[in-house]
Amino acid sequence: MSLLEVKDLHVSFGEAAAVRGISFALEKGETLALVGESGSGKSVSALSILQLLPYPRAHHRAGSITLEGDELLGCKERKIRSIRGNRIAMIFQEPLTSLNPLHSIEQQIAEVLFIHKLMTKRQARERVIELLKLVGLEDATTEDRLKALPHQFSGGQQQRIMIAMALANEPDILIADEPTTALDVTVQAQILKLLKELQAKLGMAILMITHDLGIVRHMADRVCVMHDGQIVEQGACSDIFERPEHAYTQKLLAAEPSGAPTGKFSEDEILRVEDFKVWYPIKRGIIKRTVDHVKAVNGISLTVRQGETLGVVGESGSGKSTLGRAILRLEDSEGHLSFDGADLQIMSQKDLRPLRREMQMVFQDPFGSMSPRMSVHQIVEEGLLVHKLGGNYEERRQLIGDILEEVGLSREAQDRYPHEFSGGQRQRIAIARAVVLKPRLIILDEPTSALDMSVQAQIVELLRALQQKHNLAYIFISHDLKVVRAMSHKVMVMQNGVVVEQGLRDDIFDAPQSPYTKALMAAAFDIQADDSGVVHS
Repeated sequence: MSLLEVKDLHVSFGEAAAVRGISFALEKGETLALVGESGSGKSVSALSILQLLPYPRAHHRAGSITLEGDELLGCKERKIRSIRGNRIAMIFQEPLTSLNPLHSIEQQIAEVLFIHKLMTKRQARERVIELLKLVGLEDATTEDRLKALPHQFSGGQQQRIMIAMALANEPDILIADEPTTALDVTVQAQILKLLKELQAKLGMAILMITHDLGIVRHMADRVCVMHDGQIVEQGACSDIFERPEHAYTQKLLAAEPSGAPTGKFSEDEILRVEDFKVWYPIKRGIIKRTVDHVKAVNGISLTVRQGETLGVVGESGSGKSTLGRAILRLEDSEGHLSFDGADLQIMSQKDLRPLRREMQMVFQDPFGSMSPRMSVHQIVEEGLLVHKLGGNYEERRQLIGDILEEVGLSREAQDRYPHEFSGGQRQRIAIARAVVLKPRLIILDEPTSALDMSVQAQIVELLRALQQKHNLAYIFISHDLKVVRAMSHKVMVMQNGVVVEQGLRDDIFDAPQSPYTKALMAAAFDIQADDSGVVHS
């Protein structure tokens, strides 16, 4: 008998079917990966196991979910509550939105122990400290840190806190829903290593839900590939990766961003930054005297030529996004900053406005950077109106239709609203909004971080095509080194506000010099460096 067995599971929301007759089994101590793109039904299937869907709008037309032969689907609330967090625990995709912002981490981890183990406060604290040490958060076991709120921890620490909560009662099954999506590559590697170590120590089974095939390759024993609410292929991990049979599985495996940007770019220098600094004052006392500074960007120098892509990489907090915003004068800065020979630091906002058309930015979260009350036409048109471009309404409408087609959307899309599009389509709209002004430089801040692998590859191809057609210069900011390798001519590695290494793409990726760059490469590509610094897969 399998530990967990799902048979012919159907899930619908109203009339819309999200999951259509899937079946799989999970054995004790095994890691099973549910993989597929956004909307394939992975998370809905996992949430069905613990009955965490919005019932009665969500309903099951048919199916069975058994835990060691005991039926869970449709069981009484009291029974499923005794199982949630006790025998089956779940790590959710976004730890900060899953943790209560008003409760300390000690309160949140201890809550599980109070409910299921009926522990006293003293017993619970001892167990909380034990769990935090287990997940590698020894620094969080002091009195002050135990009483700290979730936002006072980094993304990787928040994920470890979620894992500690999930492991509090040593569950038989751990469901991990995209546990590393928003994490830096080094933190991602740490979390995955931690999960494997804890699985070996506690003997639990893991149901891993992810769209990242690199994670699956290193974590899973067996794989179920989901597409459009169905499992199209399942089998041993090695068989799926080495001998995929279904066309969709083959497409997923081939979807990783690859290739290289065109080598054609001019020698004309479009951007020069020298000894660039963005410092934020730390003020204390009654009169708020400046006692120190947070040195977000500290003495950086770089150049970008017309038609060239500079990839900027580093972990969260390294100063990448601050650098991008400061180059566009969206943050106060010190140091030399010139665009096409013009000194931007001495310009007033009024004098700077005409140049803003030539320097555009694509933000990390396209949905958050668009007004939900504006149509796509209005969103793309806004820049044209500000800079008095595009002629009359009909001419602007024609121009917007042309640019939408150029980024892979239909002309009719301009009459729809952002919420009607997928994440990849919204990113295309954000790119269209920037490109319609015919800029010379575009700063792209994590433009593919939340996208499926196949959509990432499409966006990379689109950006390369646009660069070649319009001779665009890019500053491509990302923590995803695979995407950076596919996009960049030059690479700059940042850590704690400073540049630790920069140079040509092949030099940085094939022979990194600094220990920090080597660590990033090892985490991203699962490679090892020899004594000479040359990396090997």
